Amino acid sequence: MTYNPFLKFHWTLAHGRSVELGSRGVLMAIINVTPDSFSDGGRFASTAAAVTQGKRCLDDGAEILDVGGESTRPDAAPVSAEEEQRRILPVIAALARETDALISVDTYRAETARLAVEAGAHIVNDVHGLQREPDIAHVAAQTGAGLCIMHTGRDRQKLGDVVADQFQFLDRSLEIATEAGVERERIVLDPGFGFAKDTDENVELMARFAELHRFERPFLVGTSRKRFLGAVTGREPAERDAATAATTALLRIAGAAIFRVHDVANSRDALMMADAMLSAKKS
Repeated sequence: MTYNPFLKFHWTLAHGRSVELGSRGVLMAIINVTPDSFSDGGRFASTAAAVTQGKRCLDDGAEILDVGGESTRPDAAPVSAEEEQRRILPVIAALARETDALISVDTYRAETARLAVEAGAHIVNDVHGLQREPDIAHVAAQTGAGLCIMHTGRDRQKLGDVVADQFQFLDRSLEIATEAGVERERIVLDPGFGFAKDTDENVELMARFAELHRFERPFLVGTSRKRFLGAVTGREPAERDAATAATTALLRIAGAAIFRVHDVANSRDALMMADAMLSAKKS
């Protein structure tokens, strides 16, 4: 039977929570508790500002809040685990206490992930695909957290074909997850738009997105305000929300499940239109 990315699927998360994927698109809001993220660095660097932004994103239609304490832009200065934890743990604890949101922690560090789930996070989102600190997979297995495994081309030799490289990298990541005991139902994949991929590679990955369904896993996508959108449209990061919304609609139609965005309201409307079209097509 051919995998159908639009069938209803309940993604099982930590703390007894789950979220329905497949039959509808789900929005994940980016909450950067950093001074140097490429688009909104410094705007939500305090706990109070980050929590307020998280609540605003929930009002706009987000179901998941992805909290990160270290910028992932290519030239960003690294931060220590202690600094990362100092930034994000109070935000996660406050959001868990004051909202009913699903909370994701954007980290590659096993100890940060463990502490974040203890503070109330439901999902671990690793931009290094478990291949920088493989112990993070054990944290997901032990806590029951949902696990998002992202593809990256950084610090490695990529294959010439963008889809073949997805399979080479993510197959290894899935092996790490399986060996750690992570249940398949807890895993979502991310093709890593913008992570050591040039404009042509990102656009080709969008065009060939349906080929990724051979993994038979739901996909999260994060195109929001990325550099390749600027290369196509000629717009600066703060002006790329319309292009982001366009990719949200296009990738939803191609079968993506979760959309990680800065501007929730615009992508919400785009997602509603895409889901309406998909519903009409089924009927």
